[in-house]
Amino acid sequence: MEEKNIKLKFGLTIKNYRLLKGISQEKLAEKVELHRTYISEVERGERNISLVNILKIAEGLDIAVSDIFLEIEKESNH
Repeated sequence: MEEKNIKLKFGLTIKNYRLLKGISQEKLAEKVELHRTYISEVERGERNISLVNILKIAEGLDIAVSDIFLEIEKESNH
C-alpha cells in the first residue's frame, strides 16, 4: 500500500471513530495531550504518526489499537 494512501486511510479511520464517539478534535487533543492541529493533520493523512501517538489516540477514543488497523484492512479489501 502506498505511503500516502495508508496515512489517509489511517486518518479517516481515526476521524470516523472520533465522530462515532461524538468527540471534537479539540476535546480529543486535550484528552491525549496533543495539539488540535496535530489531530487534524493526522485525520487528513498529512502526518506520519508515531506508535506512541497511535496508542495515545486509541486510548483517547477508548478503542484498541488493533481496531484501527482492522478497519483499515477491511477497507483495503473492498
